[in-house]
Amino acid sequence: MCITLSLITLIWFSKTQPVTLTSVACENVLHTCQQGVIPWTRCYEENIATCRQGRILRQNFIRLMVNSSQEAEVSPTIQHRVHIPSSALQRSGGAESVDEVLLVATVIDSTFFKLSPPRVKGKGRALIPDQPTHRQGIVMDGLVLAVRAGNHAVTNLPQPIILTFKRNKQVENGMCVFWQESQLDNGTGSWSTDGCDTSDKGNEFICSCNHLSFFAVLVNPVLSVDKSTAVNLSYITYIGSALSIFFTVISLIIYISLQRRRPEKAIGVHMQLTGALLCLHLSFLLCSFWVWLLDENAESRVCQVLGLFLHWSLLASFSWAALEGFHLYLLLVRVFNIYVRRYLLKLSLVGWGFPTLIVMACGISGVYGKYSLELRDDNNHNSTAQMCWMSSEFPQRLLVSYITTLAFPCLVILCNSCMLGLVVVKLRQLRGGRRGTESTSGWKKMNREKATKLWKDCATVLGLSCVLGLPWGLASTTYISLPGIYVFTILNSLQGVFMFLWSVALICKPRSDDNSSVRDPSTQKMMTTSFNK
Repeated sequence: MCITLSLITLIWFSKTQPVTLTSVACENVLHTCQQGVIPWTRCYEENIATCRQGRILRQNFIRLMVNSSQEAEVSPTIQHRVHIPSSALQRSGGAESVDEVLLVATVIDSTFFKLSPPRVKGKGRALIPDQPTHRQGIVMDGLVLAVRAGNHAVTNLPQPIILTFKRNKQVENGMCVFWQESQLDNGTGSWSTDGCDTSDKGNEFICSCNHLSFFAVLVNPVLSVDKSTAVNLSYITYIGSALSIFFTVISLIIYISLQRRRPEKAIGVHMQLTGALLCLHLSFLLCSFWVWLLDENAESRVCQVLGLFLHWSLLASFSWAALEGFHLYLLLVRVFNIYVRRYLLKLSLVGWGFPTLIVMACGISGVYGKYSLELRDDNNHNSTAQMCWMSSEFPQRLLVSYITTLAFPCLVILCNSCMLGLVVVKLRQLRGGRRGTESTSGWKKMNREKATKLWKDCATVLGLSCVLGLPWGLASTTYISLPGIYVFTILNSLQGVFMFLWSVALICKPRSDDNSSVRDPSTQKMMTTSFNK
């Protein structure tokens, strides 16, 4: 019995005490620490300085004694360089005054660092103030730089440690981070920017940190743009969305009056699209200002509902843009003898039902919440802005976002672009056919009208482009240049204004149709179909 208790005590004591791997080769420390009970990062930091140096020197691994009264600079790889001031080396020796300290610098594969899942907050439970913030992004080159000096932790340094990460290829939005262990003590953690500043020199990232740890550069994070640019784009978006809300309300009034005078299915589809755009711009403004009105650390179910509403409105806008393209296909390709029972009702089931099913599935999964935007000012200092959207802490947020806000819109834009091309072909065929029937005496008159009709055709194509949602296709230009971002923001924030102009054009359309019906009976026959009555 005593022997059993002694064994249990010995096992418990060994698990709760730090592991000393003095007999393990340095190249095996990482593998051995991963087999232990304590977090491997803590075990690695404690034993990498006391491990046994093998006969074959490990690549990308530097361990040497340096003078504590002088600055030290080492480069474990050609892409990584570490500069440590003398004050940091002296502090690493602890209270004792030492002439030399052991400096270790190496690189580790980023796949060994496991991100901890976001903490699910129960009802009535507040956020933990010191809970680490998850930084989204990809570790540049998949390598993490580990730096260790002396036998004591080095933190809150008056002179920062300078770490240089060279770029092998063109990347953007770099952010210096270090590895912070999870409070759960399960070997997971998160990337944090506390105590580290980032400086982008074009061909390399310079990290200034006030401590020693595992360092890396996250590239292509959730969003990292210049702060002044983000402020300008925000003002443009807010003003454009406010104007869109005002003009979409007027457009709905116009469409309702037109529907009463001449009920057409095309007007009904336009009215549904305008309603979706109204919801989109209204929900965007609510999601943007709601977090600003609340405390940043406050948990709010309202923010989750607003994020759901914004996602639903966005999907509904693209769904009705796709249905606009489908309706245009029926008008241009299958012009005559079309009858669909309860046509608008069936379109509404698709236009409103599809987004509802998607957001219900996402809402049950807990996708929605606060979305963090990483902003960078002129001094390369990072700050965070928030809005109600898909939560940054949701693990599958990127997958859901890519499918619902990238793949689906791209499919809609591709199909509607084909429809717009078909419109251009039909207009050219119509103009060409009419030219063939004109007599020689009528050429002068046609030449006088040619410029006017060309402008009308261009206006029709531009109007249909906005109705079909093709300005969203300019999102591809945001990856090329800053002017592309401004053009994309301006055009898409003013969608409600464009829909208003299209509704005004429909009001003026009957007069032009009446004036041209005698001269152009083929056009009247094409547009006045059993499907459009």
